[in-house]
Amino acid sequence: MSHNNLHINWSKLYEQAIKHEKGSFITSNGALATLSGAKTGRCPRDKRVVKDDLTENELWWGKGSPNIEMDEHSFMVNRERAVDYLNSLDKVFVNDQFLNWDPENRIKVRIVSARAYHSLFMHNMCIRPTPKELENFGTPDFTIYNAGQFPCNRYTHYMTSSTSVDINLARKEMVILGTQYAGEMKKGLFSLMHYLMPKRQILSLHSGCNMGKDGDVALFFGLSDNTSKELSVSVPVKVMKESYISLTPSGRRELGGTGKTTLSTDNNRYLIGDDEHCWSENGVSNIEGGCYAKCIDLSREKEPDIWNAIKFGTVLENVVFDEHFRGVDYSDKSVTENTRAAYPIEYIPNAKLPCVGPHPKNVILLACDAFGVLPPISKLSLSQTMYHFISGYTALVAGTEEGIKEPQATFSACFGAAFIMLHPTKYAAMLAEKMQNHGATGWLVNTGWSGGSYGCGSRIKLPYTRKIIDAIHSGSLLNVEYKKTEIFGLEIPTEVEGVPSEILDPENTWSDKTAYKETLLKLAGLFKKNFETFTDYKIGEDSKLTEDILAAGPIF
Repeated sequence: MSHNNLHINWSKLYEQAIKHEKGSFITSNGALATLSGAKTGRCPRDKRVVKDDLTENELWWGKGSPNIEMDEHSFMVNRERAVDYLNSLDKVFVNDQFLNWDPENRIKVRIVSARAYHSLFMHNMCIRPTPKELENFGTPDFTIYNAGQFPCNRYTHYMTSSTSVDINLARKEMVILGTQYAGEMKKGLFSLMHYLMPKRQILSLHSGCNMGKDGDVALFFGLSDNTSKELSVSVPVKVMKESYISLTPSGRRELGGTGKTTLSTDNNRYLIGDDEHCWSENGVSNIEGGCYAKCIDLSREKEPDIWNAIKFGTVLENVVFDEHFRGVDYSDKSVTENTRAAYPIEYIPNAKLPCVGPHPKNVILLACDAFGVLPPISKLSLSQTMYHFISGYTALVAGTEEGIKEPQATFSACFGAAFIMLHPTKYAAMLAEKMQNHGATGWLVNTGWSGGSYGCGSRIKLPYTRKIIDAIHSGSLLNVEYKKTEIFGLEIPTEVEGVPSEILDPENTWSDKTAYKETLLKLAGLFKKNFETFTDYKIGEDSKLTEDILAAGPIF
């Protein structure tokens, strides 16, 4: 086995991928298009954490938890299987890189993989060391063995399929078998940060983050409209079209999901990061060195920054392109709807480098409420911020999931339940403490429906939502009058510049007031039912903080 460190140039990685990895091509924009095989998304049911003396009392286990246990012996069986496979190859790729732009709290990671695609992907997604830093890299804090082309033995204890993504916190290792989807590495490391950073009193966050010209920082939380589509499915593979088609899709919604990416990308503000962050006593810092953007229905007009970032050095996952001209058809879903682009954050023109900033002034929780009963903007107390942060609410509507005829509430704790390691209330308590210490304000912004539920009402106009976000950034919403809504007890402003006052209170927009109240109670009931998972967990020596969070939810 010959080791091939990633700090060879990108061209050689391109050559290795095209020569040895079926389905890899250079597209007309210079990106490397590649396939992740049968799995085109994460496999959360096959992700496991070793339960031992270290983790038994530290991690969140049981109902609602994403942590599926395995024992040390089963981990070692899979580790040996992965290492033996990697040792059987003529060449493997080794990345030595960093996590976290805060130099005091960065983590050294080593990724050993069999595919050039994986090597280039992680080169883009992690922080790239300088030649001097690489020379003095030393022993990594965590190592990934990615043998995703080789299956696990399904008869090994705890295995339920030929796929297994295993984390051993005591050994500081991760093993991947049976899936070539590169996002498993990225999100596996994010799970690691959700364990390591809180031990240093640093809050790890699944959020976007930007900064104004005056240094005001905002965090954006929100669930994706294709959260479930990032989960793995097996598909037939065909990546080339026989005839060239237009690259400009039609009918794209002006705002996808909650709008986290769209609203945190602002030409008047600097981008600190789009997905993973830490909040320490030094301020905020991006965990990653790149962006992992959704490509489905991508167009130059709607998202020019992402469009222009897809060039030489970028990895395009599972896209379909023209056989002769190599033009990508971003509207084609025949391989998967979870098409992605991975590129260095430097490819975004207004990225702030290094990717750090002062303490946030605003914490913005985004919800696409398809029931149409949440206000477009609400100011939250600390307890309400914790409640809605733990809830992580949005709604699926017809068209986002097959078989859905009416809105369905979706909850994901801390807006990223699949990646957290500790109980959600621990992250929420840290968030409230940091907000209180640094004077940050919490906001709940509904980017969903008004005047009725999905099918009756209409989507809140994106220009109105942008005006609301602008008002949050400017601080003007701190100086207006508020009134409290029933049931959820939300504080809503009586005016926002550039937004019709009548839409600020959702009840005003419904012609059928009885239907409004019935729908409001229905959603409140769904919130209460979801929160039952967390009610038996006490924060601190007494239960006062837990009681405060529960009291911040809907009351009826």
